[in-house]
Parts: sequence; structure tokens; C-alpha cells
Amino acid sequence: MRQQIVVSGIGGQGVLFVTRLFAEVAVEMGLEVLTSEIHGMAMRGGTVLAHVKVGTFKSPLIRRGEADVAIIVNAENVSLHRSFVKESGAILVNAGNAGDYVHVDADRLARNSGYPPGSNLVLVGYGVGKGLVFCEPEAAENVIRRMSGPIQVEANLASFALGRKQAMER
Repeated sequence: MRQQIVVSGIGGQGVLFVTRLFAEVAVEMGLEVLTSEIHGMAMRGGTVLAHVKVGTFKSPLIRRGEADVAIIVNAENVSLHRSFVKESGAILVNAGNAGDYVHVDADRLARNSGYPPGSNLVLVGYGVGKGLVFCEPEAAENVIRRMSGPIQVEANLASFALGRKQAMER
């Protein structure tokens, strides 16, 4: 297994949570993993870009045109970070409208479910459900349980499940 994933968004959208989730799922699955936060500030409003490499790699940084997948939590970042994805790669965007990428309106789904902060996990669940990312669903659920606080655990698991359900329906 070798996969290079770019995670992009703005501070407050859970980009670093998703990055850590991918890293811990890789470890749970017995895979090597490297991560790096590249640009931005993990504060509300600042652009955040993180790289995740699963498999045997020497550097945590992903070169432009090399990523297998981009998970873009803020649609405005598509133009900023799409160049990291190789031609045969996939771009999964939190967006209500279609572009030349895979899209799911994770913000709307999370709001309608009653847990707006769960949009990042709706997006990840969708990516897992479509087979875009390496994660085994059960491993991801185990890690979400461990990473989530006691108040958020059920809502986070429900958000992830909602994304997987959307993937199966589309």
C-alpha cells in the first residue's frame, strides 16, 4: 500500500484532526506513515495544508503532481492545492456544486444531521466509502473512538457513517 494524500482547508475545519486520523488509521492497519503540516495556521480562518504519505517514503512532503488524493474541506482551496494531485488522482471537495472533481456537500449534510462540526468526518467517510483513501472503515471507526472526546464520540462516528452512506447512495 502506497498512497499520498493532501488535506486542505482553513483553520477550524478539522484539517489537522483528519491528518491525525489518517496517520493513526495507518498505524492501526500496520502501515508506515509520514505526515507534515506545510502551510497555514491552525487557527480560524488561516489556510491549512497537510500531507499524509502511507507506505514506504523517505520524506513527508508531497511534490506537485504526485498526490493520489486531495481531500479539500474548503472549496475555495481547490485552485490553491489541486496542482498537488497527479492526473490519475482524485480530488474530493466539500462542495454543493459539481466541478471537475468528486464532490459532496458535507457542510449541508452535517448541519442537517444536527452536528455542523462533523463536516470533515462526513467528507472522510465519503472518501472511505468510495474507496478513494486507504482506510479500512472499522480501523477508522476505532481511531475516531480513541481520538474523540466523550461528548463528541457518537456525533463523530455518526458523521463518518453519514459520509459512507452518501458514498453508497451516489
